[in-house]
Amino acid sequence: MQRSRPAPPSLPSRPTRTDARRNYDSLVAAADELFGERGTDVPLDDVVRRAGLGSGTLYRHFSSRDALMAAVFWGRIEALCKEADRLLLADSPVEGIVTWLRSLIGLTMRRGLAAALAADNKDGGSELFRYCRQALDTAATPLLRRAKEDGAFHPDLEVSDLITFTHAIAVAAERAPDSEEHADRLLRMLLDGLRTRDKPTARL
Repeated sequence: MQRSRPAPPSLPSRPTRTDARRNYDSLVAAADELFGERGTDVPLDDVVRRAGLGSGTLYRHFSSRDALMAAVFWGRIEALCKEADRLLLADSPVEGIVTWLRSLIGLTMRRGLAAALAADNKDGGSELFRYCRQALDTAATPLLRRAKEDGAFHPDLEVSDLITFTHAIAVAAERAPDSEEHADRLLRMLLDGLRTRDKPTARL
């Protein structure tokens, strides 16, 4: 069962009314697509057009570009947290956490949004990032605990260590021509080093 996670306090409130909530979600989805395609400086009018809405609707929900970017960033984090919940049901505990780590690396390699938030909104951005890091730690903890109980990883391994390692992999791999393949190779090498000797690492 997936847990409900409260949004960061600095995030614009998601409406409770059905039509307003649908518009909010459409704007966030359109912005996420366009930020991925063209970067975070894409004209907001293009976001509005992609969502099939009007400018007034955009500014009723988001007072600034920063507010919209924060909503998109939290949406990506929330999706990762929900994926962690689903992967707790995976047949193999190691497969579960490896799949989640690959998703985390993929998100981290999409650095444009996080970098823009950090540059344009230092105080609020720092608060948002701390909140999101805490959410990721909380989501990943049961996955790692399950894998350690299965004997797959060293008992001293902590979630914070694992997230730090995967962040480093993403930074190292993101500019490589074959970034996904390079990240997979580095992740496999990392997990081979962290696993206990009697348990094979999940196949990537």
